[in-house]
Amino acid sequence: MRPFTYERAADALSAVRTVAQTPGAKFLAGGTNLLDLMKLEIERPAHLVDVGRLPLAQIEADGEALRIGAVATNSQVAADARVRARYPALVQAIISGGSAQLRNKASVGGNLLQRTRCAYFYDTAKPCNKRQPGSGCGALEGLNRNSAIFGASPHCIATHPSDMAVALVALDASVETLAPDGSARTFKLEDLHLLPGATPDLETSLQPGELITAVVVPPPPTGGQVYRKARDRASYAGGLASVAVAGDRVAFGAVAHKPWRATAMEAALAAGAAPTEAARAELKGAQSNGRNAFKVALMERMAAAAVAETREGKNP
Repeated sequence: MRPFTYERAADALSAVRTVAQTPGAKFLAGGTNLLDLMKLEIERPAHLVDVGRLPLAQIEADGEALRIGAVATNSQVAADARVRARYPALVQAIISGGSAQLRNKASVGGNLLQRTRCAYFYDTAKPCNKRQPGSGCGALEGLNRNSAIFGASPHCIATHPSDMAVALVALDASVETLAPDGSARTFKLEDLHLLPGATPDLETSLQPGELITAVVVPPPPTGGQVYRKARDRASYAGGLASVAVAGDRVAFGAVAHKPWRATAMEAALAAGAAPTEAARAELKGAQSNGRNAFKVALMERMAAAAVAETREGKNP
């Protein structure tokens, strides 16, 4: 790990201004992803601004919605009685991610901003446009079993690892942020993450120094909710594919650079298609890279079964 300086933020505005004005500065909350990447010298921040003790951990009612502070821990959110009663898909997603120890430390904002688990991103001896722009994508013709089937480009076929983000997209959540000039903005979480295009190193729509302060989840949708995830083993393994269903909204996980909103599937379901037929409508746009072709069939079965489950056991 390379030398760096550290400060504990006194307030949110001073934190965002420090990160915006200090070359190589980054926010630190739980650190469950950032510190690992620093040890591997993938992330090399010159200065860390610790926002983990700012008063941004409250979970509170916002009218009929629920506002979740960005430094609330994953465990805190999953244990909240209001979340458990109103947003079961979110609870299922959180519990399926990481270990209990990680969930006790990881923050909501950090979970949304965690970086890919692609092996080529983690291996500094291999080419990776996300880690080193212009070096190439080693996964294109390499070990790409867990690569994207939606939204990828010749520059990057990595996937986003967050479970929580997938459920929040299905729940139509929004993100609140604070900018260095003191302005705040709110936008759909669906618009937070970017597809790779020619610049896979640009992963989110956040501006330099902009800090996520909260996630707002609207009132629960009409209809059932469920989150399902497939992985090689039950713990200490990243997802191969996942699906969140919340009412008439569907989102896929571990299949794209961002939580993938399954709009074609939603439209097919709204038109009266059976869950399997609707899933196939979405997967017509899928593109495999050889070793990850199994994800197409896996996603079809998972998505259809999840929708059927929310419809109280109807056949997929």
